[in-house]
Amino acid sequence: MPAEPRDADAPGASDPSDKSDNSSILTVVIAFGANLLVAVAKTIASLLTGSASMVAEAAHSWADTGNEIFLLIAERRGGRKRDAAHPLGYGRETYIWSMFAAFGLFTAGAIVSIYHGISELGSNEPPRDLLIGYIVLAVSAVLEGTSFLQAYRQAHGAATKRRVPVLRHVLQSSNPTLRAVFAEDAAALVGLFLAFLGLFLHQITGSAIWDALGSIAVGVLLGVVAIILIDRNRRFLLGESTSPELEDAVLVEILGKPEVSRVTYLHLEFVGPSRVYLVAAIDMAGNDVEDALAVRLRRVEEQLEASEYVEEAVLTLSQPGDVSLVPRGDGELPETIRDGTLEDVASDGAGTLRA
Repeated sequence: MPAEPRDADAPGASDPSDKSDNSSILTVVIAFGANLLVAVAKTIASLLTGSASMVAEAAHSWADTGNEIFLLIAERRGGRKRDAAHPLGYGRETYIWSMFAAFGLFTAGAIVSIYHGISELGSNEPPRDLLIGYIVLAVSAVLEGTSFLQAYRQAHGAATKRRVPVLRHVLQSSNPTLRAVFAEDAAALVGLFLAFLGLFLHQITGSAIWDALGSIAVGVLLGVVAIILIDRNRRFLLGESTSPELEDAVLVEILGKPEVSRVTYLHLEFVGPSRVYLVAAIDMAGNDVEDALAVRLRRVEEQLEASEYVEEAVLTLSQPGDVSLVPRGDGELPETIRDGTLEDVASDGAGTLRA
């Protein structure tokens, strides 16, 4: 079916002012501001204290600051409407730029921190100006905590709607921006504790090895987070399958159309954050002639595409002997579907995985 640009005035068309998009952009902007201030403070503290842990934390914060720029680009470029050159839209570009951000966290954060920590293992330099380091770590905790709180609020709202734990929603969500900011801020708070531990043990023992080990620990933490983010973006670029929850919601949505009597095939694939490509085989009610049937079939497609979560819907006719699809769960719909609509299940939480 030829792809047509979606009319911005059509009911249900994706709106640039969509609340979930605004939440993601606000989350990134807050994270950028917090990381920039923290990066400057940590850099000054690392120069004054000579602490390997503070150097690692400074590298971490500069990496996070640069990553927020990639995430802002991801939000901007991935939100464009589909056109003739990109019939399934630009949603997957979000995962590309988010992948760049994850690679930046790995190289500028993890590798630098581990390398610097290893190089400082044999250092005998006594601790100096540690009070400045402690103050910077405390202020950084407040700023990073503010950024994390914004990311948590966004994730908690979507997780509550889907009735799943927050961490599960973050890991499974099709929104890479939310996942990246949430993971980076959580890693930042843990990293601050590791840096504090390195400084404190250096102070009370007089051995710089603890400070160096703190730098290495921060690097390992960043490496683990970066690898997780890279893998999640890789999966969505390859074409992540949707969850049974979302498939049931879409199935119910299609069966709710008066023109549709049954569905025998359903394929959903993510083409961007909370956006899916839908292919289904259906049996139309009545026995219209071919020309009238084609018009009715196209009308159902347009109704499905009116949802901001369906990038494109392609429907074909079922064969007489095809088995009808029914919602899972012993014939009883999950509570999230009984109580809501496709929008309730897909909104900001379309990124659930097949169990």
